[in-house]
Amino acid sequence: MEPASPSIKLLVDDPIVVNPGEAITLVCVTTGGEPAPSLTWVRSAGVLPEKTVLNGGTLTIPAITSEDAGTYSCVANNNVGNPAKKSTNIIVRALKKGRFWITPDPYHKDDNIQIGREVKISCQVEAVPSEELTFSWFKNGRPLRSSERMVITQTDPDVSPGTTNLDIIDLKFTDFGTYTCVASLKGGGISDISIDVNISSSTVPPNLTVPQEKSPLVTREGDTIELQCQVTGKPKPIILWSRADKEVVMPDGAMQTESYDGILRIVNVSREMTGTYRCQTSQYNGFNVKPREALVQLIVQYPPAVEPTFLEIRQGQGRSITMSCRVLRAYPTRVLTYEWRLGSKLLRTGQFDVQDSTEYTVSSLSRDSYGIYNCNIINEAGAGRCSFLVTGKAYAPEFYYDTYNPLWQNRPRVYSYSLQWTQMNPDAVDRILAYRLGIRQAGQQRWWEQEITVNGNIQKGELITYNLTELIKPEAYEVRLTPITRFGEGDSTIRVIKYSGKKVFVYEEVCRGASSGAFGLLLQLHYVARCV
Repeated sequence: MEPASPSIKLLVDDPIVVNPGEAITLVCVTTGGEPAPSLTWVRSAGVLPEKTVLNGGTLTIPAITSEDAGTYSCVANNNVGNPAKKSTNIIVRALKKGRFWITPDPYHKDDNIQIGREVKISCQVEAVPSEELTFSWFKNGRPLRSSERMVITQTDPDVSPGTTNLDIIDLKFTDFGTYTCVASLKGGGISDISIDVNISSSTVPPNLTVPQEKSPLVTREGDTIELQCQVTGKPKPIILWSRADKEVVMPDGAMQTESYDGILRIVNVSREMTGTYRCQTSQYNGFNVKPREALVQLIVQYPPAVEPTFLEIRQGQGRSITMSCRVLRAYPTRVLTYEWRLGSKLLRTGQFDVQDSTEYTVSSLSRDSYGIYNCNIINEAGAGRCSFLVTGKAYAPEFYYDTYNPLWQNRPRVYSYSLQWTQMNPDAVDRILAYRLGIRQAGQQRWWEQEITVNGNIQKGELITYNLTELIKPEAYEVRLTPITRFGEGDSTIRVIKYSGKKVFVYEEVCRGASSGAFGLLLQLHYVARCV
């Protein structure tokens, strides 16, 4: 048979409107294609629900939810031509977020309900699908029909979707009562949403205040804090919180945060949340009037951030050092104190005036003045710490790997090696008196150690040589070198020396009578450069 691109069809409606909890089965069948195409299902927004059951071209969702709604597509592919694709849209019925608002009089700028004027009650819900939405109105539990004085309308879906209005023309005392709007879906299977709105002489517009002790509100970083606006009026509307001093998101990531009790609760408050917050009345569940608003100032205290957080200072005895700790930022800044300590010993305390750093000098280092110096800079919220490790340890030696003829002696079973190194920053600390040389066969635990005495001062870049003898062929050796000053041991460096060759008779044939320099070619140098 001639190859042919795939074709398919769906044995389902489009769209499919279902109630939550129902089991849904989508069937896709092949109508053409050679070779026979394979069938797969995909979802336009994200992956298929975890509970989905696939069986060839059949897709089943056992108990559908609103989150499972969307476009599902069957794709057929046989690597001939383009894949075939057919889609259907699943709509899951839902009613949610019922709200209301009262407009005292659309034709007068008055915030209060008055006898003899118009009052408008609006109800809104989110409905899926929107075309199945129906509203019914009740007064004190009795059905209400549209009349000359009680005008029921539904807002244009494009302007305000899912909204119904009840206009009470020429409000009379007998109109006071509880008005209820009920939202339903024609398809059924979904619980109605019922919203009660009370219209009476006690129905008054909102008022918003901030308790005096609640602004400014001072807290510390990491705490949980509640910003509060007190709202009065009947009914009490939803309160909207936002940042008043900058166009940034709220702690929950939205530009506005809703509150039903006027409280904004922030968990794990951070310094970025310092600033002014605006609370304002929304029209929802209240009066559709000019919003009332108030401001709450939040001050977040945090410990000083300092530099350096850690610094190592290497210096020889008898010399001076100066350590400086600087404040980068802190709140509050007006109550900054500092204390210098060596270990647990308090050296000096003080208070900042206008400067942003503090210094401590040791004029002549002695054995007792080595150690860890901490500078704590403290405010009401905590402390920041600069740490200085003052040590007389010598820096690590640095092995030299370009030695000419490093193999200076070669015998049938043993060899000798010329080890060379330079000393990093030899003048940083006291004079190096000796080096401790450790050597062990690779893979062994035990180090063989000896001291190499140093006479006079080592210059920066000076090449130091020491011959390692009686090294057994073809063993590899680990070599450790540690400088020693009157302070004690410095940092160590380790390298590996490895002797390798081919067959012994080849060496004898090629190298007989040759100078030891020829053996330098047979020595492979492997190193580990690290300080321990």
